[in-house]
Amino acid sequence: MDIAMRIFQLLFSLSILVFIHELGHYSMARFFGARVEKFYLFFNPWFSIFKWKSKRSGTVYGLGWLPLGGYCQIAGMIDESLDTEAMASEPKPDEFRSKKPFARLMIMAGGVIFNVILAFIIYTGITLAWGTKVLHSDQVSAGMNFSTPAEEVGFVDGDVILSVDGKQSPNVLDSRFMSSLINAHEVVVRRGGAVETIRLPEDMMQRLLRAEEGFGSLRMPFVVDAVSEGSRAQGHLVSGDRVVAVDSITCTDVTEVITALDKKKGKDVVLTVERSGTALQTMLPVDTAGHIGVVLKGIEELYPIEHVHYNVFTAIPAGIDRAGQTISGYVRGLKYMFTKEGAKQMGGLGTMGKLFPTTFDWQSFWSITAFLSIILAVMNILPIPALDGGHILFIIIEMIRRKPLSDKAMTTIQTIGLVLLVLLMVYANGNDIYRAFFGK
Repeated sequence: MDIAMRIFQLLFSLSILVFIHELGHYSMARFFGARVEKFYLFFNPWFSIFKWKSKRSGTVYGLGWLPLGGYCQIAGMIDESLDTEAMASEPKPDEFRSKKPFARLMIMAGGVIFNVILAFIIYTGITLAWGTKVLHSDQVSAGMNFSTPAEEVGFVDGDVILSVDGKQSPNVLDSRFMSSLINAHEVVVRRGGAVETIRLPEDMMQRLLRAEEGFGSLRMPFVVDAVSEGSRAQGHLVSGDRVVAVDSITCTDVTEVITALDKKKGKDVVLTVERSGTALQTMLPVDTAGHIGVVLKGIEELYPIEHVHYNVFTAIPAGIDRAGQTISGYVRGLKYMFTKEGAKQMGGLGTMGKLFPTTFDWQSFWSITAFLSIILAVMNILPIPALDGGHILFIIIEMIRRKPLSDKAMTTIQTIGLVLLVLLMVYANGNDIYRAFFGK
């Protein structure tokens, strides 16, 4: 069921993104007077689930059966279909090839423009509907746990982040927080009663990719919120108890406690608990699932989280800022694709599917969809043949040399680009399959 839910969310999200992307091409084509022959959601090899031809425009609108994309076929354009038959006739006024370079450039950029606009709209909507949560890093009293690469450059588990490149107490609940740490030059932390300054190397991201680890995570203490009815923990644990050790093994984080309990399935354990400043010990049985029968406090009950609400006028600039920051962050990260470590981490549909939670939540769904919309926009604007950026590059070359490339040259370059794109997709999805069967 978890996999099915992720597949459903992925297909739902991609359907929205592809429709909006192709709508961008369609809208620009219609605006500049270019004829659209087909407008399809999903691909339709052999047959279509639905199709309808407009008598006024002649456009065939359809729904394919292969939910891996979609397309907008514009008359007089050599696209990924590589259909050159129509190009042999004399250009008609309503064909793509008859339009001026600027019009053709805007038609090709339409998909990217619409995807960016969509991300902005979604981020604005999320901000308006749910607001934002703020937890300043210096208020995370338990600090953070760090990966091996982070420890190698000077971080120690339990460090409390005070500033990142001069920015005091950044919001740890901001999706850009971890990225800011990875790309930082200098991070100031509180370690015990002392303040330490850590200078990060330029290759921090490569180190993380090489180790196939993240940077770190917030420490979440194992604090009891309630004891389950009928649980044998009743009479032993109460709300507010903090488990700090399992069988004398110190545990500073909820994951450490869960891991320790998992190793003791079906056995008794001695828990060391902090209650009102006093350390107590109690023995409890661990069931076969690794549970002791308690409900834990969430992050909002452990740390002082501020809820910031917005109106329409304040949500719009917040949405623009979030979209802009996400675009710049993703563009900065593109350079790692061309490193050995980055190439190993590339993924396809499986990787995208794992972005979604196993239970449906509208806020998460829209946040991930906005992020994927930006990825689709950035990847499509790259000057690679068979992508929108490749077409735009051809048009820019034409504008510089004052004449277009020949149909033969265009077809050859498009073919090469399409082959490279297919190989890249095979490699990315192959990485997903390899990781599914062999882990790292």
